[in-house]
Amino acid sequence: MSTPLVDSSCRTESLVQEFAPAELEQFLRDGYVICRGMVGEPLRSQMKESVLDDLSRGRGPVEFETDLRHPGAPASHAAEGGHTIRRLRQAHSRHFAFTDLLRQRELVTRLGQLLGPDVVMPLAHHNCVMTKQPRFSSDTGWHQDIRYWSYDKPELVSVWTALSAERPENGCLSLIPGSHKIVFDHTRLDDDLFLRPDVPENRELIGTAVTAELDPGDVLFFHCRTMHAADRNRTDATKLSVVFTFRPADNRPTPGTRSASLPELLITTL
Repeated sequence: MSTPLVDSSCRTESLVQEFAPAELEQFLRDGYVICRGMVGEPLRSQMKESVLDDLSRGRGPVEFETDLRHPGAPASHAAEGGHTIRRLRQAHSRHFAFTDLLRQRELVTRLGQLLGPDVVMPLAHHNCVMTKQPRFSSDTGWHQDIRYWSYDKPELVSVWTALSAERPENGCLSLIPGSHKIVFDHTRLDDDLFLRPDVPENRELIGTAVTAELDPGDVLFFHCRTMHAADRNRTDATKLSVVFTFRPADNRPTPGTRSASLPELLITTL
């Protein structure tokens, strides 16, 4: 059972453009940090309007809930809810508002603090809008994002921006503090590299989890090795989140893998 996140997160009411030392310390220790109110209402509205339009039109590329067969998802495309969209892929190319998000000084300065002066955004991973729709959304087990990515080093940071309120009842993320420092051997993971809850050592670890409750405009920064999970949406409103991933320029993708399959964006942090 996840406990609510203790709010040691950064605040941006005074247009703070960088992490304070205590916030950097939290990220290094826990593998995540939240910046409250970092994305203002006008930009949020532009992104949300674009997302809702794409969802209503079913504009691709998309991933359907049934594609991954997670618990709670429809059994097939032919089943009821079989065309429920789980994520809108290639978010960056969908609307100029997503480029405006990536240009925000409050974002790029913090990425520079975490990753160095030369930051690259892969288009092959995340670069999406995550949706949790009513009735047919699914549960996602405990996992690390790096599990299917291929880079010189497992050192990337994901940035999760809430476009709507995120609470346990609509499937907000839960995270295990400090899990980015743990090396998990194969006996603790299933065939799909999810953490096995039947292993006593894992149950104890899961008991330390916290829930990352977010309001619109809050931004969660988390390490690619931080274990996280999310339940299905049990409300009657769709939850929307924009997710991008970033790497240091010297942490290159492995040639011939999915991680090297698409171009990347250089993010200027200076």
